[in-house]
Amino acid sequence: MIETLFASGHAADLVLAVLALEGVWLARRGWRWGRIVKLLGPAVFLVLAVRAALVGAQWYWVALLLAASFPLHLMDLMERSKRDPD
Repeated sequence: MIETLFASGHAADLVLAVLALEGVWLARRGWRWGRIVKLLGPAVFLVLAVRAALVGAQWYWVALLLAASFPLHLMDLMERSKRDPD
């Protein structure tokens, strides 16, 4: 059962669902959507890359998803450094 969960990529789907719930929760607490995307976006792309690897996608899809997480990560870091210079 666990093997099927991972082989089908559904384990990653569960993580994506939790990230979506977190995004909704943050939005209800008053966070701006842009800030939520910068915070959770890199994780979403990394989990999508894991999912692609689990289901046997071509290497370039995995690489593309990994690379897509980096700009959002940098944007999040820049925003955090403006708020917390320490």
